[in-house]
Amino acid sequence: MKSPTSLDSAAPVIAVVGPTASGKSDLGVELARRLGGEVINADSMQLYRGMDIGTAKLTPRERQGVPHQLLDIWDVTVTASVAEYQRLARAHIDRLLARGRVPVLVGGSGLYLRGAVDALDFPGTDPAVRERLDQELLEQGSDALHARLAEADPEAARAILRSNGRRIVRALEVIEITGRPFTANLPGHESVYDTVQIGLDVARPELDERIAARVDRMWREGLVHEVRQLEAEGLREGRTASRALGYQQILAALAGECTEAEARQETVRATKRFARRQDSWFRRDPRVHWLAGSADDRTELTDRALSLLERPVTA
Repeated sequence: MKSPTSLDSAAPVIAVVGPTASGKSDLGVELARRLGGEVINADSMQLYRGMDIGTAKLTPRERQGVPHQLLDIWDVTVTASVAEYQRLARAHIDRLLARGRVPVLVGGSGLYLRGAVDALDFPGTDPAVRERLDQELLEQGSDALHARLAEADPEAARAILRSNGRRIVRALEVIEITGRPFTANLPGHESVYDTVQIGLDVARPELDERIAARVDRMWREGLVHEVRQLEAEGLREGRTASRALGYQQILAALAGECTEAEARQETVRATKRFARRQDSWFRRDPRVHWLAGSADDRTELTDRALSLLERPVTA
């Protein structure tokens, strides 16, 4: 392993962001190796134990000895909470900074990343409102609630998939509790840490090819078997984990709602749509420094990312 690269100033927080299949995980490992840091997971679905193949979770060998935090911390029956993630992520960030080590956040879950590094307070929850909205979701379906969200907060509706009933319900709950649009509760781009955000930019045709190849590889590596195992552990009842790309489609196939081939095709289509939404989210953040992510030479990409740390970079 190469000796850690020295930084002239106090260690910053690094965030490696971008759409799925853009190469974030590999770059995060390389940066942590070169800087003597640790990776903090910022992929909402990699928080779940057992969801390995379908989330493209790095294997222990691929992590190359770099400590990875916030992987495999929740059972698939646990409902994800950005506020809880914020608490856990900041605890790791603060611990590393206190030791002079570099936290490298890696993931494409935009709200989770913002929760970790930005001045972001999350509105509370109202059990009565949540229960009523959950019942309406059950009775009316996510499309109907998404249409209601589009009327109340068009920007939030554009950012949330029609199929993501959990996030739609949360957005409607926040609107009802606060009396403001859901997106109005997201403040400006103000970081609480000295943060350098690095985005990986991959041309859409290449990214689409990567996504299709990744889904093919997941099927070969046994994603269907993984979903069967997790179904026995309560995956189907998990409000968050059951909606993960690939897992949702295979659960539908196992229930007889489609064929496995159709589930595979839909996983590719849905992942491409999701990647576009991720890209749009991060493009709206003027602090992200974009690097071409199509280079075959990982060392070259890492060197270009490190060059951003060699001169003053504002978050």
